[in-house]
Amino acid sequence: MQEQLTNISFTLDSTSLAKAARIAPGTDDDNEFRALVDQARRMAKPKAIYRECFIQDKGEDSVKIDGVTFVSRTLRLNLDKVERVFAYVATCGNELDRIDIPGDDFLKRFWLDNIKTLLLGFGIGYLNEYLGHKYKLGKTVSMNPGSGDARIWPIEQQKGLFSLFGDVEKLIGVCLTDTCLMIPNKSVSGVRFQTEINFQSCQVCRRESCVGRKAPFDPALWKKVNNKQ
Repeated sequence: MQEQLTNISFTLDSTSLAKAARIAPGTDDDNEFRALVDQARRMAKPKAIYRECFIQDKGEDSVKIDGVTFVSRTLRLNLDKVERVFAYVATCGNELDRIDIPGDDFLKRFWLDNIKTLLLGFGIGYLNEYLGHKYKLGKTVSMNPGSGDARIWPIEQQKGLFSLFGDVEKLIGVCLTDTCLMIPNKSVSGVRFQTEINFQSCQVCRRESCVGRKAPFDPALWKKVNNKQ
């Protein structure tokens, strides 16, 4: 089962966003920012695609999902008692990349990047809620290639993940670069699965200065997932 989710609603409130960005009301920056938010509100179309997949084989440090083998000890351990996963790609949408911003206008580019982050959040939230409702899922966790320490689930394995869907760029406008980064930049790929474990990639990431950290580093878990690598 594969499905595209393209009718994702969102809200962008100019006043609250300007306040969060610490933009003084009534200034030139405030006017420009509100105009950008209005433009984004008209153009943006966050999207997601998912595929219900089944695990066909489990190796010592690998797992085969719908014919594609992924090598990751952490993924293998997390899927030890799991037989079904939901592969997915979610994105802010490529529409906002069409907004013409001069290359030297770094402030406006920063604003747009933050808006795109919010839109991605709406896409991920809608996807998770949709999966939970449609498949009657209980507790779920997600793993993402390239998230956390580099060798936990190497970013290069996004190629295999994308291959599960076919032409992702044609389907929802997301493509992979030669270095396996996604365009639009505010996109995320991964697998979500039902489980009773508590897991965040941050638990096995040693980058102390990461602003996106959601959980503290867990030395015991790090040792467990790396003791054969």
